[in-house]
Amino acid sequence: MNLKQTFNTTEPIIGVVHLLPLPTSARWGGSLSAIIDRAEQEAVALVSGGVDGIIVENFFDAPFPKSRVDPAVVSAMTTVVSRLMHLVAAPIGINVLRNDSLSAMAIASCTEAAFIRVNVLSGVMATDQGLIEGCAYELLRYRRELGTNVKIMADVLVKHAQPLSSSDLTTAVGDTIDRGLADAIILSGLATGKPPSLEDLQVAKAAAGDTPILVGSGADCNNINSLMQFADGAIVSSSLKRQGKIENSIDPIRVSQFVEAMRQDLNSQSVRRAIDSMKIHK
Repeated sequence: MNLKQTFNTTEPIIGVVHLLPLPTSARWGGSLSAIIDRAEQEAVALVSGGVDGIIVENFFDAPFPKSRVDPAVVSAMTTVVSRLMHLVAAPIGINVLRNDSLSAMAIASCTEAAFIRVNVLSGVMATDQGLIEGCAYELLRYRRELGTNVKIMADVLVKHAQPLSSSDLTTAVGDTIDRGLADAIILSGLATGKPPSLEDLQVAKAAAGDTPILVGSGADCNNINSLMQFADGAIVSSSLKRQGKIENSIDPIRVSQFVEAMRQDLNSQSVRRAIDSMKIHK
């Protein structure tokens, strides 16, 4: 996956729009207009703060089904994403939780979104929804049938889960890329808001080769400096919310602070690399 081509930068910051509970979910509030209004406000806050892309998730639909969501969820998400596509210029991605990759691909294809996130593309994971099996075979065939070039960002050893297949990170990354045909790899911590370890990021980066690695959770102003040593970008949510609480809405000030922190760090790294290069060629 060419990050520069998709996000207009080689180190993208991807903010997340967590949709309020959608129709048929346990906490559905009865107003699609309220969901759209909040999604639009959060998308504008993210883009105005400087993020390079957005992922739209049905995060507040918990408890989730492990595979296919209700058709009403697909319809609602398609409506929301269509509105956002006309509102902001940043590339938009879809994540249909817990692992409805076919619906995510369908929504992305019909709305001309840029990418999807898939929690379990390869392997088998034990989760609070039960056993979730990889969907690479069906998803890749479906993408071809749709005639779309929507990119697939795949989690490896996804959060809130334990592997029943290989727990070796190098093997899992290799299988997800070589056998699952993922366009980018996402590495998270053990739960929402928890970052991956630097050791795991380093292992994943070495195993991924030319395939981009993105931090999938836990990035904030204080640790992004360290995380970006071994990552090509970051998906960030919790630390951008008001008071840093996942249930709150996006805080525009926190977005700007995070973007500034990451950009300053990347600029510093570029300067250090340039200095090191000059020393080598003396």
